[in-house]
Amino acid sequence: MHNGSLDRHLYNKEIILDWPTRYKIALGLGSALLYLHEEWEKCVLHRDIKPSNIMLDSSFNAKLDDFGLARLIDHNQDLETMNIAAGTKGYVAPECLLGTENASTQSDVFSFGVVFLEITCGRRPIVPQQDQRKVSLVKWVWDLYGQNTLLEAVDGRLNGDFKRDEIECFMVVGLWCAYPEKSLRPSIKHVMSVLQFQAPLPNLPPKMPVPIYAIPVDPNMQLYTSSIDTSSGSAAASTKSAPALPSDSSWLLKQQANTF
Repeated sequence: MHNGSLDRHLYNKEIILDWPTRYKIALGLGSALLYLHEEWEKCVLHRDIKPSNIMLDSSFNAKLDDFGLARLIDHNQDLETMNIAAGTKGYVAPECLLGTENASTQSDVFSFGVVFLEITCGRRPIVPQQDQRKVSLVKWVWDLYGQNTLLEAVDGRLNGDFKRDEIECFMVVGLWCAYPEKSLRPSIKHVMSVLQFQAPLPNLPPKMPVPIYAIPVDPNMQLYTSSIDTSSGSAAASTKSAPALPSDSSWLLKQQANTF
């Protein structure tokens, strides 16, 4: 492909992608995933969405590449058998990473969300040498979201040359797609509606939740989970408590950083 991979452009110091080009690439990736998940006769699970598998033509149109791990399934079905977590560190959904769930459209959406954050922030999903607060891209951006300081995470090489509403939309959508709880992630069709400003952004919890299956069970702990209420037409966040686990995400983040 004429312009190589998205990874090459995001992490080459001599190449700076402007915001309109990043915006175009991200929407192109979303359109590709929408086709794979919902518009073809079968549902295609890619299972390894990441910048090095996103190729760019001479006009910077995005093409999703490398279907070596891909699987065909019937629509609305999960992959029935998967003994090993497939994919790349930092992009694998927590339910697949921990072996509690099989690959699904939601696990592809998780990877898609991480890539969205990479496009806006210009950094990799896991950076072990960073300040502990910044090791995980998703956790760091979610913390900034809770503090109403999302723009602090924007790639400094953009020099503020972007539309604030677009970049904030992309970052919130990235977090929504990377929601730790599989059932609370959007479909790619819903994502595209939000990105095109045809549907409202969700209100996410101010702190990154942890899926209830992600922490070893201790009968003396309290269970924390969260949900997104969309019944009123616009999305709103809420939390529920029940007997069992804590809301601290450090255990899950260590699992993500140490896997593969």
